[in-house]
Amino acid sequence: MSTLFISDLHLDDARPAITDLFEGFLASDQVRTADALYILGDLVEAWVGDDDDAALPARIADALRALHEHGVPVYFMHGNRDFLLGGEFARRAGMQLLDDPVVHQLYGTPTLLMHGDLLCTDDTVYQQVRAEVRTPEWKARVLATPLQARRALAAKSRQESRSHTGTAGEQIMDVNPDTVVDSLRQAGVRRLIHGHTHRPAVHDLELDGLPAQRIVLGDWYEHGSVLCVDGDNIQLRGLPLATGSTDRH
Repeated sequence: MSTLFISDLHLDDARPAITDLFEGFLASDQVRTADALYILGDLVEAWVGDDDDAALPARIADALRALHEHGVPVYFMHGNRDFLLGGEFARRAGMQLLDDPVVHQLYGTPTLLMHGDLLCTDDTVYQQVRAEVRTPEWKARVLATPLQARRALAAKSRQESRSHTGTAGEQIMDVNPDTVVDSLRQAGVRRLIHGHTHRPAVHDLELDGLPAQRIVLGDWYEHGSVLCVDGDNIQLRGLPLATGSTDRH
């Protein structure tokens, strides 16, 4: 068996084939025989609150709950698109919420888990916004507004994010190497798994004269992506869409 990691699915009504792929993935033998599933943020394109009565959150909760009831632990870490997801939905979906960052033992190897946005310290504009919207006061104020107002705010935020991404340089949008090293050193580990940047790869590093590793998870825009960890065996795998399936962009 293995432990599986996914992130940056950005599930959205506009991309139904990816939602179908996600549901099929959760119901597959690969996942149902796994030791655990970790979702490291950005499960959805936008989360407006656990009281969202749209069909998509209910589908997600049902699929994850079925996996939980099958006996597979499901861990969830907030991303920059779903940081308003709370304990109520986590209970409905059978997920255990994780702090960002957190260290978990994976087959004897302590591993630092992050969504990844905290590593992009060159993007100072984003980091300032992130610090503001993650405060309990900001979240409570937004969640107290009507659901329709939150949906409008989410649409506005997505547009602003696309505009910022389009004008910021590629290097600014990626992780800062010094921040990566500092994060590993502060956590006292030599392996890091994260998402956010949509640049799947396994990077070999050197940390204080010893080998270290940074593993980046892929996104689910054109196809699925999963990291399989089984002891020292690490594999990044793509998950193709079903033949004939397409999504609108």
